[in-house]
Amino acid sequence: MANIKSQIKRIRTNEKARLRNKAAKAEVKTRIKSAIATAEAGAEEAPEFLRVAVKRLDKAASRGIIHRNQAANRKSALMRRVARVQVELVAATDGTTNGGAGPEEAVGAAEAARAEAAPAPRARRTRSPK
Repeated sequence: MANIKSQIKRIRTNEKARLRNKAAKAEVKTRIKSAIATAEAGAEEAPEFLRVAVKRLDKAASRGIIHRNQAANRKSALMRRVARVQVELVAATDGTTNGGAGPEEAVGAAEAARAEAAPAPRARRTRSPK
């Protein structure tokens, strides 16, 4: 144990922060697991669980509990896994195998369809030379 008063205080505050961070990390892991479990079950509230998990990851990153790049990587992996599960559920109910395409192709097809439905971006106006 340290003899210096400021170091003793620092040890105390570090322990409080460690416990707070540990609880936040555990909650993030729990939310991710519940999002995956509800997606695999094909439940109606799966998007809500996914949204909460992403929110908790963002909050942990903003508080400095995990690095923002790690949060981005975890969100990406979570989204890929949920998309794969949804594609498998759709394929199981339709009786098709999606032509052998993986979830990335299915997600890419969905993004392409969304891009077609979206209005075209407006052209940028440039200033005329004087």
